[in-house]
Amino acid sequence: MATKIAFFDTKSYDRDIFDKVNKQFGFEIHYYKERLSMNTVSLAQGKEIVCIFVNAECDQRVITRMKEYGVKLIALRCAGFNNVDMAAAKEAGIKVVRVPAYSPHAVAEYAVTLMMALNRKVYRSVYRTREGNFKLNGLLGFDMYGKTVGLVGMGRIAKELIKILRGFGMNVLVYDIYPDEAFAREYQVRIVTLDELYEESDIISLHCPLTEDTKFLINSDSITKMKFGVMIINTGRGKLIKTEDLIDGLRTHQVGAAGLDVYEEEANYFYEDRSDKMIDDDKLALLLMMPNVIITSHQAFFTQEAVQNIALTTLQNATDFLEGKPLVNEVK
Repeated sequence: MATKIAFFDTKSYDRDIFDKVNKQFGFEIHYYKERLSMNTVSLAQGKEIVCIFVNAECDQRVITRMKEYGVKLIALRCAGFNNVDMAAAKEAGIKVVRVPAYSPHAVAEYAVTLMMALNRKVYRSVYRTREGNFKLNGLLGFDMYGKTVGLVGMGRIAKELIKILRGFGMNVLVYDIYPDEAFAREYQVRIVTLDELYEESDIISLHCPLTEDTKFLINSDSITKMKFGVMIINTGRGKLIKTEDLIDGLRTHQVGAAGLDVYEEEANYFYEDRSDKMIDDDKLALLLMMPNVIITSHQAFFTQEAVQNIALTTLQNATDFLEGKPLVNEVK
C-alpha cells in the first residue's frame, strides 16, 4: 500500500503541482484546507507523514498527539521551521525535514521588486493614472545607483540579492554571524556589525532565520540607530520586526518606507480571502492605510520554478525517509 501523507493548509495550486510531481513518487496524499493545529491534528490519524506550511501550529501538544497517531515524519514545504517545537519532535522520535532552497532567485528578485516599487512610488502612480490623474507630485524617487543597502543575513537568498544589487551599482553591507568572506571579497561586499549596518544603510533588507536571538530584531532601539528616512524590506519572517515600533518609526518619518511580504501576526490573514470581512487587527489595518508601506501576502517565493522545486524536494525528502537514506534536509 502507498504511504499516506496528511497535507495541511492546501490551496488549489498546491494540489495541482503536488499531484503532478507525485506521479514520480506514488504517495497517497490526503489534502486538507485546514492548517495544522490542535483543532485539526485529528486529520493526521492513519498517516505516517504530515506535510505543513509556514503558519502551522506544530507545538508540543500537537506533536504529542501526532506521535499517538503514528506519525513518523513532519515534512515542511518551506525553509523556515520556527513554527515547529524541535525539542518536542526529538523527544517524540519524529523526524523533521524542510525545503532549504526552493528558489533563492525568486525571493531575491521579489526583495528588489519591493525596493523599486516603494522608491519609485509605482503603486501610487498606478492608482492615480487609473483615475485619470497624471501629475508627478509626490512620486519623486531616488537613483538606486550609489546608494547603500544593508543585508541582515548572508545565506543563499542574500547572495543572489547581492549579485543583483551590485549590478545596480549599489554599495552592499552585510551582517551575519558566520559570513562568507570569500563571497564578500568577490562581490566587493563589506562585512559589518549590526550597528554599522543600521547607521550606514539607505535600505535594510532582512534575510535571516527567525530565532530567539533575531525575534523583533527591528525594534525601537534599532530603528533609532538607522539613517533618517531608511527603507526597510522584510521577505523573511514577520516576527523579525516589532510591528508597533515600525509604525512609530513610520509616523516620525525615521522610517521612510517599508516593504513587507510577511507580517508579525499573519496567520489569520495571509493565504486567505478576507476581502468581505473587516480587518480586526488594528496594526495591520493601519499599515495597509499608509502610502509609504507595501504589504503583500507572503508571496516572494511564489514562482513556477520555486513551487516545482518545493514539491520535488518535499516528496524526495519523504521518499528518502521511507527508504532509510540520509536525510540531507533534516532539521536538527
